[in-house]
Amino acid sequence: MRITPALLLAAALGLTTLGGWQLGQGLYMDAKAELAQTLLENAWDQTKQTGKPVKAWEWADTWPVARVIAPRVKASAIVLAGASGEALAFGPGHLSNSAEPGAQGTSVIAAHRDTHFEFLKDMQIGDAVELEAHNGESHTYIVDDLKIVRADASGIDPREPGKRLALVTCFPFNTTEQGPLRYVVFATAEEDLI
Repeated sequence: MRITPALLLAAALGLTTLGGWQLGQGLYMDAKAELAQTLLENAWDQTKQTGKPVKAWEWADTWPVARVIAPRVKASAIVLAGASGEALAFGPGHLSNSAEPGAQGTSVIAAHRDTHFEFLKDMQIGDAVELEAHNGESHTYIVDDLKIVRADASGIDPREPGKRLALVTCFPFNTTEQGPLRYVVFATAEEDLI
């Protein structure tokens, strides 16, 4: 087969179009993620001001319920109601069968290991975790345990006495496969440690 200039031009145009499409998809996803975070920030501000749940966009099946902040590792994320696939795509999700963020019992918050909870791998015992509740109250927790557990045997008890926090993500951190293991950062409210 003889390669003609027209064939080379067609191949070059095809590859350029494909490359442009791939680049466009990547830029679209980045823009969508940035817009979502801006909308979540606005919804969180409105939730704190009104004391009522405010959805970030009309068709959302979730809304902000708290903000978790890990000062030493310079991480912060808005926590959404529930741990549905949609919620976890945009931020950490509060498991509805656990204590409300900042309340008595254990509040369980889960997120993906490669996005919003990537910072958990850098947490250490003694680190502070700040939790800002939707009613404006701030709670400081101190990390007192780091565990790798099976998803079906985590040892997390939502009815445990005192104010506790469990931040949960998949484990190990450096893989994309979903396995049976979870990494849990356990923390106790500072006021319960006195």
